[in-house]
Amino acid sequence: MYKGKVLALILAGGVGGRLGLLTEKRAKPVIPFGGNYRLIDYALSNCKHSKLTDVWVIEQYELHSLNEHLANGRPWDLDRTYGGLLVLPPFEQRENRADKGGFAEGNADAILRHRDLIAQFDPDILIVLSADHVYKFDFRDAIETHLEKKAAVTMVTTRLPQGENASRYGVVETDKSGRVTKFDYKPDEPKNDLITTEIFVYDARILLETLKELNAKQDSIKDYGHELIPHLVEKGGAYEHRFNGYWRDVGTIETYWRSQIEFLDEKEKFIYDDEDWQILTLSEQRAPAFLHKTAGITNSLVANGCRIYGKVSRSVLSAGVVINKNAEISDSIILPQAVIDAGVKLNRVIIDSEVRVTKEKAEKIEQARGKDKNAIIVVGKRKIQSSREIENK
Repeated sequence: MYKGKVLALILAGGVGGRLGLLTEKRAKPVIPFGGNYRLIDYALSNCKHSKLTDVWVIEQYELHSLNEHLANGRPWDLDRTYGGLLVLPPFEQRENRADKGGFAEGNADAILRHRDLIAQFDPDILIVLSADHVYKFDFRDAIETHLEKKAAVTMVTTRLPQGENASRYGVVETDKSGRVTKFDYKPDEPKNDLITTEIFVYDARILLETLKELNAKQDSIKDYGHELIPHLVEKGGAYEHRFNGYWRDVGTIETYWRSQIEFLDEKEKFIYDDEDWQILTLSEQRAPAFLHKTAGITNSLVANGCRIYGKVSRSVLSAGVVINKNAEISDSIILPQAVIDAGVKLNRVIIDSEVRVTKEKAEKIEQARGKDKNAIIVVGKRKIQSSREIENK
């Protein structure tokens, strides 16, 4: 095992506008996922199982919802006297240029703003992660590749999941040695389907020096794909570590819905039942789910505290959901404490937390869907949006 000093940095500050209503009053990393979990649980659980004991989370948007869930790192064994979890909230600086006050303008800028604190910690390796990806991965494998190649940055890559659009990602080309020879950030016309997973292993010293150099040359540094990674690729110090396992970016309504429905496919082997690599989370104690004699449940995930009197198929129900008699739910994601009234029929919807769906609201859902039967409808307490409407904003 590598004996150097490793720091994991989870970027959890994005607004998450592509998720519409789901991020209006909560940080994207704490959106419920898979019945029992939150999106940030996957990055944190991977850190825990990879034996990374120094994990920092950079916050920005809706801090309270994120801090409440992080619980000082307790669920992931990161509540330690020395090391463990450190939360980095946004702060205002007096300097000019990229350090001016206000929120970070992208993921590279977020690292830049905390470079003094990182330098003080003095890691040998900095692993930078996003908080809205679903996967199981041992970061030590990427560290091993990084050290073997003596890389400035090692980016974990994967082949694009079927049905995804590569223009949403960083697209890479590599040579036979694994060196990244070309990097296109969110290209309009992607040349191939090999993409970055937004898991980056950096030589910490090179990273901080590069950020300082880029900051001196221009007025601002934004996302990693605009300046940072292209610069390291051009210098010849960028390599890939190929990941062939399950990985999904769930940053849009379509991918958020589809990735959870995928877990209901018996052929899709994932990690919830893997005792050696459990996904850990902060969750309150609840009674077991109650299934009434009128209930009918097929091919679904049902969390604790649910009460089911109606029919549920190919759906994911979070904690405390109530499905009343004669209601029929299919191909849907129901978030915590939502209530579906008797006789309501729902298909391809995402119901936000604590929303009650009456027959009147169900009619409005179908009006929002219109003729597009493939649209995913997101239902909040006061608003209803279709996935198409959110995509076109």
